Amino acid sequence: MTQHRRSSKLKAAALAIPTIAALALTGCSASAGSSDSSGGSKEFSLSFATSNTIESPFQKLGEDYMKAHPDVKITFNPQPNDSYDQTLRTQLQAGNASDVVVTSPGSGQGRSILPLAEAGFLEPLDDAARKLLPAGSDKTFGKDGKVYGQATEITVSALVTNEAAAKATGEFPADFAALEDQCKSLEASGKSLFAIAGSAPPNTGLMSMSLAATRVYAEDPKWNEKRAAKEVTFAGSEGWKSALEAVNTLKDAGCFQKGAAGAGFDAITKGLAGGTSVAGFIPAPSWKQLASAASGTDFAVRALPAEKGSKEFVYASANYAFSINAASKNKDAAKAFLDWAAEPEQTKAFAEIDGALPVSGLDEYDFEGGAYKNVGELIKNGNYSPLPNIEWPNSAVYDALATGVQGIITGQKTPDQVLQAMDAAWG
Repeated sequence: MTQHRRSSKLKAAALAIPTIAALALTGCSASAGSSDSSGGSKEFSLSFATSNTIESPFQKLGEDYMKAHPDVKITFNPQPNDSYDQTLRTQLQAGNASDVVVTSPGSGQGRSILPLAEAGFLEPLDDAARKLLPAGSDKTFGKDGKVYGQATEITVSALVTNEAAAKATGEFPADFAALEDQCKSLEASGKSLFAIAGSAPPNTGLMSMSLAATRVYAEDPKWNEKRAAKEVTFAGSEGWKSALEAVNTLKDAGCFQKGAAGAGFDAITKGLAGGTSVAGFIPAPSWKQLASAASGTDFAVRALPAEKGSKEFVYASANYAFSINAASKNKDAAKAFLDWAAEPEQTKAFAEIDGALPVSGLDEYDFEGGAYKNVGELIKNGNYSPLPNIEWPNSAVYDALATGVQGIITGQKTPDQVLQAMDAAWG
């Protein structure tokens, strides 16, 4: 499939990333300040999800804003990633959510823009946000001509690899069959091609969607639209069946580290940073976090090898956005921050902090020599699409996939059972 070219575009999906160390997080989230939206308040609060102690690009951007605007005060309210969705919705319902909240496009997650906007929780945004809309993504950022989220970066979802470990195995697999062979060789040496967090649904879900990239979405760009129109089903899709059967193929070939079924995100961090595993199914910005944890080690982003005869394909989309709480008493201050964050200098800085691709100026982006050099041609040639679950109607579909794949790994579920559960959740 070829994604529409962006006017300026590109972890549901805000997806969890490797845990480097435990972080003590505050639960406070009430809106800062007491001025009404027209009272010229110079302070506001900002909520975002975090999974580790690595610098948050959301907080760093806010700190830079305060340096540039000394009269502004931002109260940061980071929340654990695994509970962020529920916390955000609970606080919005209670009327004490932060003034600015980090959301995700579409409707496939608890933090997704469309259901939150439909519930009246989000404030419509202005032209600064509209100009950053990835081409063809209008329907995932709002409805009826209104935009409720401002894209922050382009997140590629593929493989993050320890390049030294990859070179030690010889040549990185050219196709899926070669991948299986390499898995067997690595297993015999006590290592693994992949490190996965089998106990963490966000990781098993991302892995299975990655396997569906070449098998489903590269072949049929409109598959999600057809599913919405009830023209296809997960259970009736040969591509989706092949993707989930590939989970068993990877397991049987010894592609996962020992104890993968019960592993958490720390297993990915340790495996990739230590070189005992070559790659992980994690959002591409994780390369920078891993590089911070393993100084001197080179990490890069690669596409999952496709089956012979199929073309390589990745996911790349604006997975995160700034939204304004409709109940905020500091809307003027919040909007001023979003307008500033939409400037090219800030979009570039945000992407650099997080190790992602910028949401504006991507057409001039230099892929050579950086972490994205192996996927640069795929991005430039349009061989990518947004993460599938961004367009799914609710978070239950992704939950059914992610938890179902956990069952496949432990041998408690079959691919057919998982696909049937996804169809049931779609309704």
